[in-house]
Amino acid sequence: MSALFACEDPSTWRSVYNKYWDVVKIKEARGKKPGKLLSLDKWYQEELSAIISSRPDKHVTLSELVKLMEWKLTRGKFRPRLQQLVASNSEDTVEKCSRKAFSLLPDVQAAIAELSSLKGVGPATASAVLAAGAPERAAFMADEAMESVPGLKPIQYTAKHYALYLGKMVELTKTLNKADPQQDWTPHRLEMCLWASTIATQQQLPLLKDVDVKGSSVAQNCSDTDQRPTKKLKTR
Repeated sequence: MSALFACEDPSTWRSVYNKYWDVVKIKEARGKKPGKLLSLDKWYQEELSAIISSRPDKHVTLSELVKLMEWKLTRGKFRPRLQQLVASNSEDTVEKCSRKAFSLLPDVQAAIAELSSLKGVGPATASAVLAAGAPERAAFMADEAMESVPGLKPIQYTAKHYALYLGKMVELTKTLNKADPQQDWTPHRLEMCLWASTIATQQQLPLLKDVDVKGSSVAQNCSDTDQRPTKKLKTR
């Protein structure tokens, strides 16, 4: 699963990114609640991001935070207690806290700590809020993405572990943007790719077998990369 993370070829990453919604649709169809994941993921990836970015002072509302938690739990392990805890926050507290968190950027760790003061919000949920409103600064702490990054197992849902994860994602983002004329890679976009690649592997989906139609799969295209020193990926 770490083959994609070791890859420095932007075209390979873009091919995986272009398959993202296909993977979401198939995961939803094979899940326990058909019709829910796709709509929530579309809302999170497209609508919520646009809404937060359109506000002069970036923040999320209580209803948005509750729906974000629903998206997170639908995508991963369902823990109803978290949903209840998040909903118990007051509207004013959520807006003030999230407004302050976004104002603390680019200090992501300070922003994570601020959001984690809300009931039911830990580093993972806090990272989801930041990734939605500042994808160029943060990546969601998705299990599937973290499992794809060398040196992060076992996964720990702590601010320290998130810092290690984000550091590696930021470094790889810089590497891909240097090699890609479009320069549109962000830590969040990389996280989406790693999630799609991992889910496709777990569900034995054939979607990514033809990722590189010019003749190489993700693993093949990155085989040379795996042999090269990974100095840039060392934790700082």
